[in-house]
Amino acid sequence: MPPRPRRKMAMQARKATTTARMVTSLFESATIESDMTELNPEKLLSTMPLMVPPPPQPATPHRRLWWALPILTLAWLVPLAIVVSGSMPIQRWETAPGETNAVGPRLSFDGAKRYTSENPFLFVTAFGTQLTALESFVGWVDADINVQTKKQRFGTVNPTAQRRLGYQAMIGAKQIAEYVALKRLGYEVSFQYGSVILEQVICNEAPTADSACKVLEPGNVIDAVNGKPTPTLDVLLEVMKGAQLNSVATLTIHDLNSDANKSRREVKVRLIPSPGDPTRAIIGFVPADTRTVKVPFEVDIDTDTIGGPSAGLAFALSLLDELTPGALAGKVKVATTGTIDEDGNVGAIGALHQKTVAVKASGAKVFLVPAAQSEAEIADAKVTAGKSLAVIPVKTLDEALKVLQKYGGGLKQ
Repeated sequence: MPPRPRRKMAMQARKATTTARMVTSLFESATIESDMTELNPEKLLSTMPLMVPPPPQPATPHRRLWWALPILTLAWLVPLAIVVSGSMPIQRWETAPGETNAVGPRLSFDGAKRYTSENPFLFVTAFGTQLTALESFVGWVDADINVQTKKQRFGTVNPTAQRRLGYQAMIGAKQIAEYVALKRLGYEVSFQYGSVILEQVICNEAPTADSACKVLEPGNVIDAVNGKPTPTLDVLLEVMKGAQLNSVATLTIHDLNSDANKSRREVKVRLIPSPGDPTRAIIGFVPADTRTVKVPFEVDIDTDTIGGPSAGLAFALSLLDELTPGALAGKVKVATTGTIDEDGNVGAIGALHQKTVAVKASGAKVFLVPAAQSEAEIADAKVTAGKSLAVIPVKTLDEALKVLQKYGGGLKQ
C-alpha cells in the first residue's frame, strides 16, 4: 500500500521540475543572447519563445496523504510485534509431535554376543517446551499441538522437579526393560532397591500445616528419619515400623539431581494413617521406582536428555532383538510406545495423538501402542495414522512378539 502515494508525489514533483527547468533554460538562452548581441529590447523579445505558464499546483499537497500515516505506522508496528511475540516466553507449554529414534544404535553391551539389527525398533517422543506468544498462537490453530497453562501442565509440582522426575522415570524404564528382556532370554537377573525419591505427595482429608503434602514436594529425596539413615526404600520401611499415628517425624531431605550438601535440610512431618491399613503410620508419599537391575553383563542405553518412562516397551524389544539372531521386527519398519513393568505388562502413556503424527511422518508401517489407552485415544490414533500406518494395541510383551510374527519377525529361539 505505501508505494502508491509515493509514486503520485514523484510524478507531481517531476512535472514541477520539468517546468522549472524549462523556465530556467529560457532565461539562460536570453542571457547568452544578450552577451552575444546588442541589448536591444525589441530584438530580445522577438528572439524569446512564448513561455507557457505551468499548470496550477495544489497549495498543500501533503494534506492528501493523511490517510497514509496509519498504514505506514502499521507497516513497522506489525513486524515489531511479530519479533517481540516470537522472542518472549509466556506461561504456556506445548505438547507437540516429536521425533522417532532408532533404539539399536543407542545400545551397548560388555560381555555379551551382539546381533546388530538392520531393522531397529523406533521409540517416539513428544515435544513439551515452554512457548513464546507467537508459538502459542501457532499451537492454538494447529490441531496436532496441545497448548497448556502452567497449572494444566505441572499442577502443583515445580517444573524443575518435574523434569528431574522425568529423567528418573527414564532411568527406571531402562532398568525394568533390562530385567524383562534378559529374564525372557533365561538370564539370572534381580532388582536392588535405590534411594527414596518422592514422586507424589498425598494428604488425608484434613491435612495440617505439617502434613507431607504441605512441607514436602515431588523430587525430594529422604536421607534419614529421626536421625536414622534411609539410603534405600526397604531400609525406610524398616525404620517406619512401629511409628505412632499423628506423631511428628524429623526428615532429613535433599533435592533430586542437586548438590546434596547444599540442598540438604530438615523438615518436620506429621504421620498419617495408611489408606490400606488405618493402623499403620506413614509419611504420605508415593515413591519413584529407583530400583536397579543386577544383570550378568554390562548394558547401557543412551537416551541423552530424554525423560519419561514411555519407551520401556521399545527398549525391551530392542534388547531382545540385539541379543538374538534374526530380525525381531520382521520386514517392516516398527515404532512402539508404552511403559513396561517387571511382569511384562504394557502401560499407558501420554500424548498418543502427537506421537502417532511423528510415527506416521517417519515412514513406519506398524505402531505398537498400549491397549491400556482409552478407546477414544486409540480410535483417534488410528484415524490420525490413516491407511499407511497400522496402529496395533498390545497388553503385554508377549502380545507384541505375537504381532511381530505376522510381519515375519518374532523371537527365533
